[in-house]
Amino acid sequence: MSQLAYPIVITPLAVDDGGGFAATVPDLPGCMSDGETPEEALHNVLDAIDSWIEMAQELGHPIPEPVRGRE
Repeated sequence: MSQLAYPIVITPLAVDDGGGFAATVPDLPGCMSDGETPEEALHNVLDAIDSWIEMAQELGHPIPEPVRGRE
């Protein structure tokens, strides 16, 4: 399954939170990253998706299908 199949939400972070952008993957609980630009946040969260899936497989946990794939 391609990591690009998962919807990614990128939102600006408040200056009080350090600024930049947060990237989350709603279909993968706890899978998130950030970056100074939206592009950097996207790049970083793609690595986080790979790590999330790898860890779930190692632990024997199911990998959720992307919401987009169930429509």
